[in-house]
Amino acid sequence: MKNPKLSDRYAKSLYDFADEKNQIEEVYGDLKLLANTLKENRDLQMLLRNPVVPPNQKHQIFESVFNGTLHEITYQFVDLLLKKKREPDLDTICEGFFRLYNQAHNVKTALIITAQPLSDELKSKIVALLAEQTHATIDLKEEVEPTLIGGFVIKMDDYFLDTSILTKINKLRQEFSQNSFQVQF
Repeated sequence: MKNPKLSDRYAKSLYDFADEKNQIEEVYGDLKLLANTLKENRDLQMLLRNPVVPPNQKHQIFESVFNGTLHEITYQFVDLLLKKKREPDLDTICEGFFRLYNQAHNVKTALIITAQPLSDELKSKIVALLAEQTHATIDLKEEVEPTLIGGFVIKMDDYFLDTSILTKINKLRQEFSQNSFQVQF
């Protein structure tokens, strides 16, 4: 069972320690690597969540997977998580660390959903426009959803902009179903 308060405490502790040692960028890069590896490798996720596998065996597997690629602070932190049997919370701890990093570095995450993949040129224009509006660095995530037909949807913090054709069709459908026009012949 995941405990978000516990994960946030671990993330804050790691962030504060890395900040104290002036190693935030290194730890941030390591946690990105960890988060992406866990996201892409379901078997590793299942292994970390398996209570039957002893911590020393998880440690050996973890060491063989990352094989010296992690900074010392990150390595010791993951070792602590394994000893305390908190490794199932590793993904939520990473998310908490990323939130702290983004707040401290004025980075906002924007999600754009389109019917077709965007060109790199268009992505850079969108990032520049959003950065100009928010006065922040933009981390753009892209999703492709063919059911939108055309247009786009942007979600960032509590900002939501939907210009998709699917939404326009649904609005028209709703307006026509509630049409109060009566033929007077």
